[in-house]
Amino acid sequence: MAQLFDHLIVKTDAKAFEGNTYTEAPLRLTVITPRLLRIEVSASGQFTDAPTQSFLKRNLGEVSFTHQHKGNLLCINTGKVLFAVHAQTGALQYVVLNGKKIHPNPMHNLKGTARTLDAAYGAVPLKDGVLSSDGVAILDDSNALLLKKDGTLEKRPEKQKDKYIFAYGKDYIGALQDFYRITGEVPLIPRYSLGNWWSRYKAYTQEEYIDVMRAFKAHDVPLSVATIDMDWHWVNLKDKFGKDNCTSERGGTNGWTGYSWNTDLFPDHCAFLDYLHKEKLKTSVNLHPADGIRFFEDCYEETAKAMGIDPNTKAPVPFDMTDPQFVNTYFEKVHRPLEDEGVDFWWIDWQQGTKSRLEGLDPLWLLNHYHTLDSGRSNRRPLILSRYAEIGSHRYPLGFSGDTVMSWRSLNFQPYFTVTASNCGYTWWSHDIGGHMLGVHDDELYVRWLQFGVFSPIMRLHSTSHDLFGKEPWRYSYEAEHISEDYMRLRHQLVPYLYTMNARTHKEGRALCEPLYYECPNEKGAYACKNGYKFGTELLVCPVTSKMDAHTKTAITKVYLPKGRWTNLCTGRIYTGGQTVHVSSELHENGVFLKAGAIVPLSLDKGNGVDNPKKLGLLLSRGNNSFTLYEDDGETKAYENGEVSETVFTLSENGNSLHLSISGTKEASYLPKKRSYTLFLRDVRSAENLHCTVDGKEISAKMESTDYGLTVTLPQMAIDSKVEITLDGVKALENPPYTEEILRIFTKYNCTNLTKMAVYQSFKAVKSKQTALALAYKLPHTALRAELLEVLHDMM
Repeated sequence: MAQLFDHLIVKTDAKAFEGNTYTEAPLRLTVITPRLLRIEVSASGQFTDAPTQSFLKRNLGEVSFTHQHKGNLLCINTGKVLFAVHAQTGALQYVVLNGKKIHPNPMHNLKGTARTLDAAYGAVPLKDGVLSSDGVAILDDSNALLLKKDGTLEKRPEKQKDKYIFAYGKDYIGALQDFYRITGEVPLIPRYSLGNWWSRYKAYTQEEYIDVMRAFKAHDVPLSVATIDMDWHWVNLKDKFGKDNCTSERGGTNGWTGYSWNTDLFPDHCAFLDYLHKEKLKTSVNLHPADGIRFFEDCYEETAKAMGIDPNTKAPVPFDMTDPQFVNTYFEKVHRPLEDEGVDFWWIDWQQGTKSRLEGLDPLWLLNHYHTLDSGRSNRRPLILSRYAEIGSHRYPLGFSGDTVMSWRSLNFQPYFTVTASNCGYTWWSHDIGGHMLGVHDDELYVRWLQFGVFSPIMRLHSTSHDLFGKEPWRYSYEAEHISEDYMRLRHQLVPYLYTMNARTHKEGRALCEPLYYECPNEKGAYACKNGYKFGTELLVCPVTSKMDAHTKTAITKVYLPKGRWTNLCTGRIYTGGQTVHVSSELHENGVFLKAGAIVPLSLDKGNGVDNPKKLGLLLSRGNNSFTLYEDDGETKAYENGEVSETVFTLSENGNSLHLSISGTKEASYLPKKRSYTLFLRDVRSAENLHCTVDGKEISAKMESTDYGLTVTLPQMAIDSKVEITLDGVKALENPPYTEEILRIFTKYNCTNLTKMAVYQSFKAVKSKQTALALAYKLPHTALRAELLEVLHDMM
């Protein structure tokens, strides 16, 4: 039997530390950490030390514990947690954590994610994650297959119960970090994946696709990834190769599976891919592999011979990822030539069920597993785009959530869906931004979806093939187009920040998008704000997912803000945290908030691609903080050998003075020789004095007050320069007086003038903010009431 290529065999450390197990028939209990217990039940006493599809490492070092019997219970006490397990069935009866007895309730699980959103019109059921609001979560690994030393899978020798008990209380971050230690880390994804993607299910010709790329360039909208859906290969097989000649091993004659460029559409695909690469675009093509390799494929002859099939028979090469010989051939003979021509990574669009030749094996899991390992061979970073295939799938980024319906319900579910996936370690969802099919064409819905996409893990526009479904911004109204284009430019500006958070995910197990209750586990408002999330270390986002009111021309979002000062990035409004606030947003505005002391690095370079910037911006908010910008070559594994660069930014506030220091970083081949800096102080109105030094020498810098705060521009300097910037006489941005805000709200309110004059006069007559607040609560119009509450309830 053939052996898998070495790079397709993952390294594991699945046997637990010897002293961490206690066996008493029919149970084996393994203490993995003081708060993590594995419970196995085997009638024959055969327990599993092999890695499974989900769990690769169980040896996290020695853990001290004691055991004792209490009636029919076997109790394991680690000093931090007492686990009470039924001695015959292995069922967890209760846990004692922080002196409190907890009977685990699956209804308290904070959920994880789902396989797909295909055809979803709103919410879908989510599977459990490793976090629970009662402090104890249970993951059942009983049905997982075993990963053999040769890289293939096998069934367990007998039916077993195999469960993991996470008893971390409200230490959600600690639970997830230990989860990653036993399941594997999230890979560091390539930098280009964090920019704007273009994708569409459409039979483009070579020139048509290039024209779309040129149009984005003409609109000054940057891209980093160009995706070609299934029509890159032959699809209309009956017309091209004859009705009786294209039957697959499964008996079908459809063209979903293909590995040869359609030369009718792409007469020179190598030139096409070369053009995209010259435009600083990485390429991905769609893959439906279920029908194997048929006679008409360019790779058929070599593939058939490698599999022992006579090419003259034209017999299809069956798709079978359980066969090591097929797997090796699949990558070496089928995919490698296409990659050599310029395909950078694969979009695995598996929709052909969950059955395979090995009972209990979902082909999607093996596709994700082997494709990720193969894409990470040599010095390359692994990357695929594929659907979720259960616990452990975080090792195989990125996630493709499928073909959603274009509706407000679908949009409203996606932020919660994206963020909650972090509860099972799945951090890199990619959605069809704008929705894929059916539903409604709505300019407002498109803008709001795109705004969410910019502040989501992956920003990928996509839609179905009908002429009317294109997602290019210029296919929408003038207002929607220009707002959308601005946000797409913002996405590329955010890449230095996003890439630093990418490194944080890889090294620290912290997702880019995390639920608010991770950092506020005792605040009810953090759980109630389901669409709110921390977007990295510096930002909080609660995207607008509902329609604007016809009268106020704003959408109202209820946002929980943790304790501290928060600044609305779009409006400049200041909020006091520790409460739920109403936030009103016009179409060009979205719910994005800077924490006090925020430091957000931005790229100010123009054009496609996501190179480490020559022009670096810093979006700042007053306060005290430090931020370390992470940079490397963006694509290879050289970072594993320490080939990385870090620039430390330290912001301090003392009275009416602000000071920023920039450490500079060592020269590197992947960095520009020189770099300029521009500071955007979002919550500063002005400053009296500016003092700036570079390597101890005073330089002149430009300071300018704008509608979006204070801007400080520094000249270009060597990348390793140490910079000190001091602003004295700082005047902080303040919310306008509530009387001015009431006037603003009523002025733009759309209704008959006599009506709004009368209501406004009642507000004008009051003498205090408290009286105005009480009056606002009595208003029957919800949107107007909410907009007034925003300015009256929290004035700083």
